[in-house]
Amino acid sequence: ESFKKKYPKRFINVGVAEQNMAGIAAGLASEGFFPFCYSIANFNTFRCAEHIRNDIDYHNLPVCTVSVGGGVAYGNMGYSHHAVQDYALMRTMPNHLICAPSDPKECSLLLNLIYSRNAPAYLRLHKQGEPVISNDTSPIVPGVPRFYAGNPNSSTALLSTGFATQGIYKRFSKSDYALYSLPAWGMSCRTPILDWVKKFQVIYIVEDHLLDGGFTSWILECLVGTPDISKIRFSCLSNSTIGYVASEDVIHSKAGIFDLNLPS
Repeated sequence: ESFKKKYPKRFINVGVAEQNMAGIAAGLASEGFFPFCYSIANFNTFRCAEHIRNDIDYHNLPVCTVSVGGGVAYGNMGYSHHAVQDYALMRTMPNHLICAPSDPKECSLLLNLIYSRNAPAYLRLHKQGEPVISNDTSPIVPGVPRFYAGNPNSSTALLSTGFATQGIYKRFSKSDYALYSLPAWGMSCRTPILDWVKKFQVIYIVEDHLLDGGFTSWILECLVGTPDISKIRFSCLSNSTIGYVASEDVIHSKAGIFDLNLPS
């Protein structure tokens, strides 16, 4: 609403018509604009997947699909609003960069990255009011994890993306482990993660997404054929949480995504 008031000629409300929104965005992008398509996570991804695939990604057009309610942020709204497969869909789009900020500071840095790339991107937001937990103000490099808390010299790393990073920070920021976020990743930036993994003996990955096709899957795919794949441990939303209607905290607790069996 604030953007609409300030820039009325740069705001289009297409109504409950996400497929149309993606098509309009592709048309605008082909004429030199950089549209941002915003909606609740499942509705501007799965509902218009064909339009994202054929109209935006295929033509490598600068359109940013912005989702709100990543993971189970809309826990009480039920499965229709649970974004627990969106990574799996959007990361199969070859030209898309997955952008999942842990806090407002990373979000601001990601917007700079998205705009400078001039290419398709998926920006997955939580809701609002998340505290700032990161201190790094350097530009975000796709595929390169960013240290934000804990012991930087630890041989054990905790790696997360998006809002799951907040949960890790809340529980382990004062621990002797190295906490990292990876806010930008995807098909085009697999190489940097290979070098980063070599720094640690064990790496725990936490995400608010189902295992299949998610952030953990991406890491494991990057490491296929290397001995470093044995370093990976992971904690994701389980299939038992599908259709579970409750608050986000209750669903996370049911899935146990932050109950890590860490070495002493």
